Amino acid sequence: METISQPQEVVGKTAPAPAPLRGAVPVADNDNVAIEVASQWKLMWWKFRKHKLAVLGGIVVVIYYFIAIFANFFAPVASDTYIADYAFAPPQSINFIHDGRFQPYVNGYKFERDEVSFKKIWVLDEEKIIPIGLFVQGEPYKLLGIIDTNIHLIGPLTVGEPFYPLGADKSGRDILSRMIYSSRVSLSISLFAVVLSLTLGIALGGISGLLGGVVDNLIQRLIEFTRSVPLLPIIIAVAALVPIDWDVVLVYFMITILLALAGWTDLARVVRGRFLALREEDFVLAARLDGAKSGRLIFRHMLPSLYSHIIASLTLTVPGLIIAETALSYLGVGLRPPAVSWGVQLQEAQKINVIATYPWLMFPAFAVIVIVLAFNFLGDGLRDAADPY
Repeated sequence: METISQPQEVVGKTAPAPAPLRGAVPVADNDNVAIEVASQWKLMWWKFRKHKLAVLGGIVVVIYYFIAIFANFFAPVASDTYIADYAFAPPQSINFIHDGRFQPYVNGYKFERDEVSFKKIWVLDEEKIIPIGLFVQGEPYKLLGIIDTNIHLIGPLTVGEPFYPLGADKSGRDILSRMIYSSRVSLSISLFAVVLSLTLGIALGGISGLLGGVVDNLIQRLIEFTRSVPLLPIIIAVAALVPIDWDVVLVYFMITILLALAGWTDLARVVRGRFLALREEDFVLAARLDGAKSGRLIFRHMLPSLYSHIIASLTLTVPGLIIAETALSYLGVGLRPPAVSWGVQLQEAQKINVIATYPWLMFPAFAVIVIVLAFNFLGDGLRDAADPY
């Protein structure tokens, strides 16, 4: 009768590993295989999400634009609502506990006389309690210009009570509400200007790099002329010629066009350089032989290779345009009242004695600083992610 012998242990040797199944991928190589087969956009996303500041900047940008779209809901009152009696009222701090229970509130105001100038100044009255809440009823408005409602995110429970969490300006208007409404104008101007600027830069730079020759020389001379023109004196001269009775919308579009005309040249040169290198590639020659026209060559075949750079350029250009619009409006050569933007709000803070007495008038500047930093962090992350390899 046969016996089955047990395998003997061999000292100093290990049993050979079983052969891998055909078609199986080792676990350690999964990441490498995923990278090799991933699309460019997926590679960009994987690298972008590792940039923590860029992700944070993207979140802040989304929050800013979301608030700008629904400004009527987020603002406690309309941008032009004022109570003259509360001119230059100081900010009201929000408290959460009252009489031992959770009840958000702000203190009311009482006025005193300044000992030096004998002017009436507002101070907080700790004995007067104004309860506040979320999703409260207030001034009626049309949400997105369609839906009639009067619900605001935050405000006093009693309509008509003073509520100035960031203080009031010289006319008794709520600075917080005006900052929220200002985001609509300042952010949309920069966005429209950068879209127009990118369109001009891509179109003219693409034509210059694709056609070359006389057309290339003419476009390059146009770029050099545009870059040599000082923007600020031109805008000041144009602003001086604009009639006072011009509609705010016309001034808005004029500022947008001027900012766009000043910012398209850098991208045009980058696109031209890339197109000069791409126009000799095989896929471009194949498209030419197939009868593709210049417009199709630019936008269908050559431009997709620049998408990552265009996105990075867009996010890095927007903050510069926000600062430009704010600076122009601050100097009085951009938007003017009754338009409301961050630069228009900062016009009241041009004198040092006003800033020293009413420092809360500088709050719109902090809104500009935060969004510019957010765009710069976002653009920096997108620029790094644009080259995932």
